[in-house]
Amino acid sequence: MLARNVCQGCRDGADLDFTFTMAFQPILDLDAQRVWGYEALVRGPEGQSAASILDRVTETTVYRFDQAARVRAIELAGRLFPVDDETKLSINFMPNAVYEPAACIRSSLEAARRAGFAHDRIMFEFTENEKFRDIDHVKRIVAEYRKQGFLTALDDFGAGFAGLNLLANFRPDLIKIDMELLRGIDTDKGRQIITAGIISIARQLGVSVIAEGVETRGELETLRELGATLFQGYHFARPQLEALPSVAGFEAREPRLAALAS
Repeated sequence: MLARNVCQGCRDGADLDFTFTMAFQPILDLDAQRVWGYEALVRGPEGQSAASILDRVTETTVYRFDQAARVRAIELAGRLFPVDDETKLSINFMPNAVYEPAACIRSSLEAARRAGFAHDRIMFEFTENEKFRDIDHVKRIVAEYRKQGFLTALDDFGAGFAGLNLLANFRPDLIKIDMELLRGIDTDKGRQIITAGIISIARQLGVSVIAEGVETRGELETLRELGATLFQGYHFARPQLEALPSVAGFEAREPRLAALAS
């Protein structure tokens, strides 16, 4: 009954009692020398932190917030992203929100249709830091998203609950190695060995790897030596509110909205 009531509330367009928006941070493919995609990060309307917004999400509004955040990210990406068929949009979602996968992906599908986004350009990230109450339910979510053509990623890999078990259970398209594991990796042999092992396991499973939270040239060079190709972090660009940050050495492409207006 709870799931039905919450889903109906979402379909009826029930409002949250706070506002929020998104900042975008690039994910770079250094082998191809291109911006692979952008992660949409929750922010307050004036750039307030994600934590300040998430603190206002309650058990009764988590479903509506999760749905609204997806739609907001897709709508902004439709205006800001370059005119191409490659650049990915990465969206965080809350697996423990009360919903039924097939029914409750509809708002994301409709937003993608309006924005002209192919489903294989949208990646949904679920975090290892969140302890899932129902593993089988999360499996159904991942299976449904894959069926619809979306990409899935396991965020903060190596930071939380039973990472290798989650990787075995869900087999996402990508994993994002947690920034704390990568911090200072250029001077820490133990971190290098662990990260090399993660990259090797992922490669054998056909899972791509994103090294997130890269902050220094030393970390970047070491990770490249270990075989990483996709990167995200302050070393390249900080998140920018409702805009796409420029990245040195990566040519900016014309936003879709500007192209359509010309």
